Amino acid sequence: MRIIPAIDIIDGKCVRLSKGDYNTKKIYNENPLEVAKEFEAHGIEYLHLVDLDGAKSKHIVNHKVLEQIASKTNLKIDFGGGLKSDDDLRIAFENGARQITGGSVAVKDRAMFSSWLEKFGADKIILGADALDEKVAVSGWLEESKEELVPFIQEYQKQGVSYVICTDISKDGMLEGPSFDLYAKIIAETTSGLKLIASGGISTFDELPKLAEIGCEGTIIGKAIYENRISMKQLEEFILNSK
Repeated sequence: MRIIPAIDIIDGKCVRLSKGDYNTKKIYNENPLEVAKEFEAHGIEYLHLVDLDGAKSKHIVNHKVLEQIASKTNLKIDFGGGLKSDDDLRIAFENGARQITGGSVAVKDRAMFSSWLEKFGADKIILGADALDEKVAVSGWLEESKEELVPFIQEYQKQGVSYVICTDISKDGMLEGPSFDLYAKIIAETTSGLKLIASGGISTFDELPKLAEIGCEGTIIGKAIYENRISMKQLEEFILNSK
C-alpha cells in the first residue's frame, strides 16, 4: 500500500482543515517545499497536493507551489482542487503533476471528465469521490450532490477509471480513524482492479496495516503527520517493509 502524505495549500501555505471547513484553517508551514523535502528525506515517494484556493475559485490557483515542489523534489505528485477545464489540466501537467484528481467536475461535467480519461489515460486521471453519508460532495465539499457514492464509482469504472481517492468528509481532519467499513464496501461492490486510495481520519499508525488488509492501494495521511500522531520514522519503516 502506497503512503501518500497530503499538503493542502491556501495562500501558498501548508494548511489543514477539519471536515473541509475553511473556517477551521490551521497553518502548519509557510513553505510547502520544506514540508515536501522532509517527506522525501524519509523515503516518501508520493505526494497528494491540494489547491484549496482553486477548489473555492473553481480554477487552478497555486500552480507555482506545484512547480516548485515538482522541480525541486522527485516526489510523484497527484494534484487536485478546482480543476475544471482543459486549460487547468494543461497548467497542472506543465507544472509537474504526474496525476490529477477530478472531483466536482466528474459530477457536474461528465463529458469533460470523460474526455480527460480518453485523452490522458486512466493512469493520469484520478476520480475524486469524496462523500458525506455516502453521497458525493462537490465544490470543495461546500455542497452535496445527489450522486450515490458506490454507483458513481461503478459508472466511471465502466469508462476505464482505475484510481479513486475516497474521502469520508465526516472523518477528515478529525483524527478519529478512517472509514474501514466504507472502503471494504467499495472494494466489495466494484469490479476488480480498482485502485482505491483511502483518505480522511487516519489517526494512528496501526490503522495503516488494516487499510492494506482491506485492499486499499494507497492511503493519504495529513493531520496525523502534522500533529505528530504518526512519525516520519514509522512511515519510513512501513515503506521499507512493504518493498
